[in-house]
Parts: sequence; C-alpha cells; structure tokens
Amino acid sequence: MNDSKLWQADKRHWMHPWTHFDSFQEEGSLILSRARGNRLWDSSSKSYFDAVGGLWCTNIGLGREEMAETIAEQVRQLAYANPFVDMANEPAITLAAKLAKLAPGDINRVFFSCGGSTAVDTAFRLVHFYQNCRGKRDKKHIIARRGGYHGSTYAAMSITGKSGDKIPEFDYISDTIHHLSCPNFYRAPQGMDEQQFCDFLVEEFQQKVDELGADKIAAFFAEPILGSGGVIVPPADYNRRIWELCRANDILYVADEVVTAFGRVGHWFASEDMFGVQPDIITCAKGLTSGYLPLGATLFSDRIYEVISTGDSDRYFASGYTYSGHPVACAAALKNIEIIERENLLQRVVEVGAYFEERLQTLRDLPLVGDVRGKRFMMCVENVRNKATREVFPDSLNIGKWISDRAEERGLIVRPIVHLNVMSPPLTMDHEEVDFVVEKLGQAIEQTHRDLVAAGHLPSSTSAVAG
Repeated sequence: MNDSKLWQADKRHWMHPWTHFDSFQEEGSLILSRARGNRLWDSSSKSYFDAVGGLWCTNIGLGREEMAETIAEQVRQLAYANPFVDMANEPAITLAAKLAKLAPGDINRVFFSCGGSTAVDTAFRLVHFYQNCRGKRDKKHIIARRGGYHGSTYAAMSITGKSGDKIPEFDYISDTIHHLSCPNFYRAPQGMDEQQFCDFLVEEFQQKVDELGADKIAAFFAEPILGSGGVIVPPADYNRRIWELCRANDILYVADEVVTAFGRVGHWFASEDMFGVQPDIITCAKGLTSGYLPLGATLFSDRIYEVISTGDSDRYFASGYTYSGHPVACAAALKNIEIIERENLLQRVVEVGAYFEERLQTLRDLPLVGDVRGKRFMMCVENVRNKATREVFPDSLNIGKWISDRAEERGLIVRPIVHLNVMSPPLTMDHEEVDFVVEKLGQAIEQTHRDLVAAGHLPSSTSAVAG
C-alpha cells in the first residue's frame, strides 16, 4: 500500500490501545516502517531518535542481527511447545533458571505469561490462591497507589490508580482494591519537606491497615518507581518502610517491575538494589526481551511455592496461557539478557544516565517546565501553566501532545501523557544522543510556549506564565 492507503486503512480497521476516537479519526497515526539501533523511520523515510524506547522496552535497541538469528533458529528447531502440566521446552527452563539467578533473595519460581498486564493478573490470582491455601480466605484486599499503573487487563487495571485511565465506561473491581496517595513529592501537601511527606505516606498506609484489619489485606502492589503515572521516584526510605510494614502485618509485597527491570535504571531489578526491598513477588516484561517478542513473567518466592504446593494432594494451579513459556520468546529473552551482560549495559545506564539527568535539569528554566524528575533512563518533564502555583493546563488541551508533535517535527519522539512528556530511551543511548534529546525537546517546549501565546491559551508576558 502507498502512504495514503496505509493511513486510511489504519483508521478504518486497526483499533489501537488507548484510541482517542475523535482525534484519531482526524489525525491518524505516525506510521513506522523500519528501525535500526535507537532510530526509527516512518513510511516517508523521515528519521527519528526514539527517546521512548518503543514503550519502555527496546532496551538493547532494534534491528540486531544476532537477535534475528536466534529467533529464526528457534523457529526452525521448535517454534512452539505446549507448556501445560508436564510439558516443557529447553528455552523456557533455561530462562526460568536464569531469572531465578538474577532475582533477589529466595525468588526462585517463575510463571510465564504474554506481557506485563498478564504478569500482574497472574500475581493477583497467585496472591489469592496463596492466601486461600493458608486457610486465610478473608485475606482478599489489595492496597495500591493513586498514580500507579499496572496494566489493562481486568484485575491489573483495577489495581491501577491513574485516574485518567479509569474511565467510567469500563467496570473495575472496587470493593477489595484500595488506593493510597501517590508518592509524588512535587505534589505533596504544601509546607511538607520530603521527610515529612514520607512520614505522612507511611502513616497513611498504617491507618489503612488499621481500618481494614491486617487479617483482611492480602497484598500491596507497587512500582519501585512509578512509570506512566508520571515517573515518580518516591521519597527516600519510603519503599523500604512500606515493605517493613507489610512484613510486620503479614501482607505480601508485590513489586511491579515491568518497566524498571532489566536495566532501565541500571539494575536487573530495582527493588533490592536501589531501595533495599525484598519482594515476595516481582512482575516483569518489556525489557525482558527488549520488545523483540511478547513475554511476561511473574517471579515469586520459595516461601509462597512451599505453601501452595503442599497440604493437598489434589491441588493444582488452574491458570496459564497457550503461549506461557513460548520457546521462541524465551530464546529471545535469553539472547537479550546475554547482550545486556556482554555489553555491560547496566553500568552504561548508570554512567550515561547521570549525564541524562544532569542535562535534562537545564530545561527547568523554560517557562512551561514545572518539574524534571526520574532516574537514569527513566525521566519525565512535567509541564505547567503557572510555575509558581504549579497549576496545570486543562487535560483537554493535552499540552504533552503539543510538545511531542513539535518534537517529532525535529526528529525526536517523546511520549505525551496529558501534561507530561516521558522518556525511556534504549540503554544504548550515548552522550551525543543525550545532547540531541535535550536540545530538540527544549526547542519543542519553547515553540509550544510561543504557539500557546499565539492561540490565546497563555498571556503574552512570560512573567505572567511564571507567576
């Protein structure tokens, strides 16, 4: 098809995730045709630097020949294998053992699924299965956070706390899932310093435990660093203090590392290495295969396995997927992990990530920029109407999209999320590419400011915008 026919066919037939019907019908899509390393090309051969890393996932970059060869060879040898009950395949077994070696503590058990959402849904079911096997059938409630994102399947979206994703036309589990404050210090109650805000969050958690009763709470679901909820790095000691409360109250700690695992912030897993937390369950996907093939995994402790696997000779875990432990996806994951190890990409993220953080901070001087935050290769710019009051633009204006559109004109892809612009570049990004990202994003923000003034959305005086 030519470009025009592709554009029309896309609008006519493909319903995308998170389709906004009116704007999609009018504007259509940016149609991508090829990729190499950290760059993408659209159907008209225009080149872009992909500062989104696909969708938090193309960690080793795209177009790697050794990945293609590994995938092709596995297709030739064993393209599919039934994973149910007592059937297995070598790539899945090898990957499970490798993940157990990389994971912290006694997390030695792996359940494969198809992506992040199914990994979280599996964790949700596993939590209830575990509590029931213990004879604690009233222990069903889940605690999560506002601003947290955990996926789009039924349970995962119910656990999600992003208000913009919880639209009223869908139904959600609401009676047993509870959301506490987002640990975003930029939006903390006025007058609190970071330590006071952390104390406030911990006390709020304890109050919820007291209200519901520890004997009713099954688990706490949390991203170590919140992703699409705004790249929120919680206050120091917050993650560990909440984990300690979970341990003291017999509440499972589920770390959703779909985004943060496999190098995004310079570690295989962020929970233990960055925050001193030993989760009971870890969910992962995305960087597990660097997006080359769909694969998710729910990792859990020997302690949980010992409970669910003993006590009833007829018990079995009636949950799984046709593509659990898919041999080709698992072979891709093993090669992906090998590349990350061989090229020392975790250390690269630590070093180049520090430079990325430093350079992005220079955007704070721009009139629309209220906050620049994140860690290493997981960063966010929050755009505001008034820097002094931190007032945001109306959601309907979609200021992040204004900026991302102007970035695309300059050959840069950043992700718009209402008033945010999020970046999660491939782990192979270098210093020169960091400079390119910051330069082009800064230009896009400046152009957006001028366009907002021209359209009457802002006063012409920059000082008025700055408050």
